[in-house]
Amino acid sequence: MSEIAEAVLADGSKLQYVVTSNPPRGGMKYTYFAPDKSYVVQFFNDPKMGQDAKMRDRIAAIIGKYNPTVSEENGGAMGNTEQLAEYFADKYCWPTGIVVSPEFGIVSPAYPPKFFFDANSSLVSGLDLRGRDKKSNWFTSRNRKYLDPRELGNFMLMLKVCISLARSIRRMHAAGLAHSDLSNNNVLIDPKTGSCVVIDIDSLVVPELYPPEVAGTRGYIAPEVLATMEYPYGDPRRSLPCIETDLHSLAVLIYEFLLTRHPLNGPKHFPGMSAEEEDQRLMGSDAVFIEDPNDTSNRPDDLKVTIHDLGPYLEELFIRAFVDGLHSPKLRPTAMDWERGLLRTWDLLYPCDDPQCKAKMFVMYDADHPVCPFCGKKVSASEIVKFRLKKELRGKRGQWMQYGELVVYNNMPLFPWHVYSNIFADEKASREMQAYVVKQNGRWLLINQRIKGLRSASGDLIPPGKALLLRNNESFLLSDMPNGNLVETVMIP
Repeated sequence: MSEIAEAVLADGSKLQYVVTSNPPRGGMKYTYFAPDKSYVVQFFNDPKMGQDAKMRDRIAAIIGKYNPTVSEENGGAMGNTEQLAEYFADKYCWPTGIVVSPEFGIVSPAYPPKFFFDANSSLVSGLDLRGRDKKSNWFTSRNRKYLDPRELGNFMLMLKVCISLARSIRRMHAAGLAHSDLSNNNVLIDPKTGSCVVIDIDSLVVPELYPPEVAGTRGYIAPEVLATMEYPYGDPRRSLPCIETDLHSLAVLIYEFLLTRHPLNGPKHFPGMSAEEEDQRLMGSDAVFIEDPNDTSNRPDDLKVTIHDLGPYLEELFIRAFVDGLHSPKLRPTAMDWERGLLRTWDLLYPCDDPQCKAKMFVMYDADHPVCPFCGKKVSASEIVKFRLKKELRGKRGQWMQYGELVVYNNMPLFPWHVYSNIFADEKASREMQAYVVKQNGRWLLINQRIKGLRSASGDLIPPGKALLLRNNESFLLSDMPNGNLVETVMIP
């Protein structure tokens, strides 16, 4: 039988929580919920941790001056506005308070409801997932077969999950913080909405101030950490979790989200070793990317969709992460590199018109071979239209340089970062649609919604509410305002 207890916080305030006989328990903490389940109170499995002054200082710093979910004005991260704090509050379950009684602990927001399975999440008789949190391995492993297909989202939504995760990790790293245990256990996702949330924030690493508490989770620990575990803690030869090890974990998660397999789990084998020793080698000192173009010793025979099918930006990033940077941490792509590459890939998405295709969209990176890699459906070449985005060279009026590309499809929206070269599609950018493309009676039209200064190839002004007819090899100004892009329209004959 449950009962209501009271926690006293460091600031003197009090919160109620529901004590149960068998609370959810993780590797470091166990959890009690608020009476209305809007927040959780967590205590450490080892009560002595609360007596560690460095641990207390670490959590105080995480809740305070490193906190991206609180504005700088209210004691949060430097440079954080109220708008940015509100944005990132949805991306993390960031601790909000320190519990000092009845013992040391933390208070955190409860996960939003969309990160819990409901009664209809599984199609398997007898498998009741109701109330279980959506740890990402439910969607990236064989566990997928137990889920209702509606839970799995589609390729575009999983790409959206990846963008959100890369952005969240980029924000943490920009503040000098490392998660230290970025894994399928600590990233919850909802493919139905393309959402993700990073959890277990209280163990963040602040380089040279607060060292890591954990090595990580199997499958996500960087090879250099696994390869040096034989050395004692504090030995300079031992690699510890840091921003660079986060970058390995981030790349593993993105690969899993998009291709539903692990990048290092292949057929390579060491006969005569115990399972634990072999795993240590295959994920550590002898790790080989299953799609390594130079070393096929770990390549499975059944790779249907590969990194090449994800387009040039992501293919390059995966090679950097799992070939160049697998055993050379400084060569790994940053979270910002991933965010940029994922956003550029988003602009190459194209809908698959096979109603049976589970992916629904794919990356149209090769107009000469426009085939959905997920189902094999070929796209008619006459349907392919591209926008080449060009920006004016600084100080060289009338000279333009291509810096981006958009694959066009019916009802495709354009946003401020497509219209203006000085806007990046990050958390600060407006999400107001500026225009959209439609195909009517065999003709492609750009419908202006709110762009100022949209001009046709002949220089005519196209005001909001009017349409611009798109023609092959014609260039038009998306906006004649400062930093407005020039677009060259390419229609595949």
